[in-house]
Amino acid sequence: MTIAEKLLEVVNKEAKNAEPLEIRIGLHWTVALLQRGNMAQAGISSTLETKSEHHHGGGHPVNNAGFLLEQPAAELASMMHSSSLPEAGVGLATINALLDVNPDKAHEVNAADVILERGANRKVAIVGHFPFTEQVREAAETLWVLELDPRKGDIEAYRAPEIIPAADVVAITGTSLINHTFDELMGMCRLDAFVIVLGGTTPLSDVLFDFGVDAVAGTYITDPEAALKSGGQGATFKQLKGKRLLTMFKDD
Repeated sequence: MTIAEKLLEVVNKEAKNAEPLEIRIGLHWTVALLQRGNMAQAGISSTLETKSEHHHGGGHPVNNAGFLLEQPAAELASMMHSSSLPEAGVGLATINALLDVNPDKAHEVNAADVILERGANRKVAIVGHFPFTEQVREAAETLWVLELDPRKGDIEAYRAPEIIPAADVVAITGTSLINHTFDELMGMCRLDAFVIVLGGTTPLSDVLFDFGVDAVAGTYITDPEAALKSGGQGATFKQLKGKRLLTMFKDD
C-alpha cells in the first residue's frame, strides 16, 4: 500500500461526513476548507506548478476548475493521486483538513532545530531547499541538498539513489507527497537513519511512522478563515495566518 492509499483510507470515514466549503489555489499555498460537524476545519498544501502549454490554449492543470465544491470531500481527497500537481495539492490539502490532529500530543518545536540536533557532526541529506540549509551545513559533517530545481551548492534530484543511502539523517519535504516521490525516497533510506518529513504540506498523521518516518513536522491550522484569506491572496509560508507549527515523534 502506498502512502497516498493509506492516508485516503485513514480519512475515508471523516470524508463521508464532511462538506467542502471552499478551495483556494493560491500562488504558494492551496487551502481546503471543510465543514465537519459543527466546526469548519482547514488544511493546506503547497501549490506546485504543472508545466504545460500557455493557459489560453494548453491543457487544464485543474480539470474541474470552478466546480470543485460540487464534488464530495472523498473525491477531492482522492485527487492526491492526480498526475497534475495543482490537483494533487488540492487532494492533500483536503486530506490535511480531514485529519483529526491532537495538538497536545505534538511538540511545538521547529523542524530545523530537530535536524540541527540530530544532524550535528553526521551526514545529512535534505530533499528540498529550505531556508535553514546553511545552518545545517555548518553543524553537519556532510550536507547534501537534493533539488529538482537546484540552486548554487545543491545537487540534482536524480542523484538521490546515490546520496540518500549514505545519509545518517534524511529530511524529506512534504511536497514529495504531491509529486509522488515519497515512497521511492523512503525506500532509499537506511533502516538506521533518522528520517523527518517536514513542511506545511506534511500531514500531521502517525500513518507516516508506518512507512519508516521518525518525525513529522507539519502545520496545524488554528484559524481556518485567516488561512483561507491569506493563502488565497498569495501568502508565503511566513505570511500565512492562523497556523501553528507542530512536530510529532515516533518515539512518543
